[in-house]
Amino acid sequence: MADQDMSKVLHPLPKMSMGSKARKTIHYLQKLKDEGTKIVQHCPAMLSPIFTFAADMAGVDINRLPPGQGAGADESLRVSSTWIASWRQMAPRIHINYVADTITFAKKEEGLANFARFHSAGADSILPMGVNNETLKFVADNYCTIYGHVGAISGWQTLGAFGGYKRLGKTAEDALKVFKMAYEYQENGMKAMSIELVPIEVTNIVAKKLHVPVIGIAAGGAADGSEMVDADTFGLMAKPASHAKTYASLVQFAMEAYGKWANDVRTGVYPTDDTGFHMDEAELSKFVDAVEKF
Repeated sequence: MADQDMSKVLHPLPKMSMGSKARKTIHYLQKLKDEGTKIVQHCPAMLSPIFTFAADMAGVDINRLPPGQGAGADESLRVSSTWIASWRQMAPRIHINYVADTITFAKKEEGLANFARFHSAGADSILPMGVNNETLKFVADNYCTIYGHVGAISGWQTLGAFGGYKRLGKTAEDALKVFKMAYEYQENGMKAMSIELVPIEVTNIVAKKLHVPVIGIAAGGAADGSEMVDADTFGLMAKPASHAKTYASLVQFAMEAYGKWANDVRTGVYPTDDTGFHMDEAELSKFVDAVEKF
């Protein structure tokens, strides 16, 4: 028996470490910032894991994964592990930054338990939108990797805190609030963060002053990278966002493909003998006789 085969017999267990050199961990993202390489992040929104598979294959660094698609936060939490695992299976290398509903960290101890579940399911980092510093420090001190969010806070929090999804940090006072939040997050254990809808100048200062990666959304400037939602990338929004750029029309692409297929079916071009197979003549004869007697 070859040495390699003998090794498998003597050591039947797989590698015990959960680590993978191919995975884009938080340390990988930090390395990109340190060397000045821009970080690319996408958010699939309502689209399927196949889009993150494509993003992973294209070399995109981060998938900002929305909560499990359930009827409300309770159901989302119930399906979260299966939800995260399904995306992890499709995209083994990309950094999955899982967005945690507020209900999952309303109490810091529950946050630790839930974040541990998310990590075990395959999330590389957790995004608790609007987390307070006490909870952040607690979960970070217990080895959860937190990649958060400053500036305009996406979600229901935006309505109550800011009166809607709008640009922030336009005055010195408001800009300082954004910077202070980002700095305190870093000091309490946050390993990276997105910055959304703030002036370019504010983005520049936050990204340069902080040593952790800062990813811009509708912010521009000197951020360490950029995020775009797939609905914008593929032209699915009825009114494109001012910061977004459409790189392909997904609906047009799909329409053209469906149209070509439908035309082939209606004109007899598809299917053909080559796309099917035939029955053995002797078996066919017996089948026809049986049908005739039925």
